Amino acid sequence: MPAAAENTAKTLKQKSLPPGRVKIVASLKTLLEEKDFGAITTAEIAKNAGVTEALIYKYFKDKRDLLHQILSEYLEQYRAQITHDLRGINGVFNKLRKLIWSHINVYATNRVFAKVLLIEVRNYPDYYKSETYERVKEYSDIVLKLIEEGVQNKDIRDDISPKLMRYGILGSIEQVCLTGITFGRKIDPDDLTEQLCEFFFNGIMNPPSKIADSEL
Repeated sequence: MPAAAENTAKTLKQKSLPPGRVKIVASLKTLLEEKDFGAITTAEIAKNAGVTEALIYKYFKDKRDLLHQILSEYLEQYRAQITHDLRGINGVFNKLRKLIWSHINVYATNRVFAKVLLIEVRNYPDYYKSETYERVKEYSDIVLKLIEEGVQNKDIRDDISPKLMRYGILGSIEQVCLTGITFGRKIDPDDLTEQLCEFFFNGIMNPPSKIADSEL
């Protein structure tokens, strides 16, 4: 779907949502910029949204369900955006570089989202049964498919599990960003992307001699 069409679909979806629900979601997003999720009450969310507390429970099971809905919607938007951005990029390593940079840049520019996703929700079992987790898995599948594409094209080694390579890439992105997210320190997407790509690509790239042998 072209970017313009995706934006139109997003706008139409937002317009179709009940105004009260939209206000509640916006209220929690605002409050998360000011304090930790655990310190926010449903009464506070309702007051900030200008709605009754009962209305929250009309649209959401509880406060944590509301949080998962926000994360799920954000992750769906990001998945659609990265899928669009990867179109027209030639070469699996160029695609992986773009994906790594975009991933780090999201953490660098949206600290509230990053902190909630990486620190807050994973401490609770309901995360692994939520829409948020389903969206995370969908994004993770994009990474896996890129790696499998590289293996098929003989750009990437076939003697390492693609899933293990995926875990290495995604886990490393989180680790290099986690300190910055936790303590509000600078995260440089350009520098971190360069270092991670240098490290990973040298490890997973098929050596030229092997590529040549496979073509004989």
